Amino acid sequence: MPLGQRVRLSCRFALLDIEGTVSPLAFVRDVMFPFAAERLGEFITSSWGSPELKEVARKVGVDLGEPVATTPEALIESCRAMMASDAKATGLKSLQGMIWDRGFRSGDIRPPLFDDVPDALASWKKAGIALGIYSSGSVAAQLQFFRHSLAGDMTPLFSSHFDTTIGSKKQAESYGAIARELGHRPETIAFFSDVSAELDAASSAGIRTVFLRRPGNSPDDPGSHPVIDNFGLIEWI
Repeated sequence: MPLGQRVRLSCRFALLDIEGTVSPLAFVRDVMFPFAAERLGEFITSSWGSPELKEVARKVGVDLGEPVATTPEALIESCRAMMASDAKATGLKSLQGMIWDRGFRSGDIRPPLFDDVPDALASWKKAGIALGIYSSGSVAAQLQFFRHSLAGDMTPLFSSHFDTTIGSKKQAESYGAIARELGHRPETIAFFSDVSAELDAASSAGIRTVFLRRPGNSPDDPGSHPVIDNFGLIEWI
């Protein structure tokens, strides 16, 4: 389907990726990740012994298949290694989410959204389309991201949030699990992402898919997925 052509969807639920889909990839890559990386050591050291950090250490151990870190230094080393490899690991994502939470609350981080996003999502919800997020970032981080966006508090628009605790975004089983949790048949859900491998997985689970081609996104072949560059091209039927 040529870029710029309207996409008609007979679905009742819109499942959305975040980076490269509703928010510029550069913000996550150039602002959020460095923010967490710069503060990781201090955060782990100052929070060592807290229940939240014990749970992070447990998850990191599971992610790496290693014993749970028993010192702040060991956990810092493990997390930095995962960050260097851009690992989509639940323990690391939980830790990053905690650090970002401080940044969101302090106002040091204010996430931008693509210009079409706020009005489009509001109109979709008004039309009876339920909205949800599926991102590799933790649910806690997602909530803070949308609560403190430059467009204002967007959280009232969303009824559901999913992260990689439900499964990898590149595995069909994850989307089947999301459909079951939502109580929707897969064909009544539309998933929006800028990553074709994620869309392939969703499509394999019977979910409708739409590829986003946004400014600054990494080149990716959309394959057979419909392509849009803004949400205004979606028509719900």
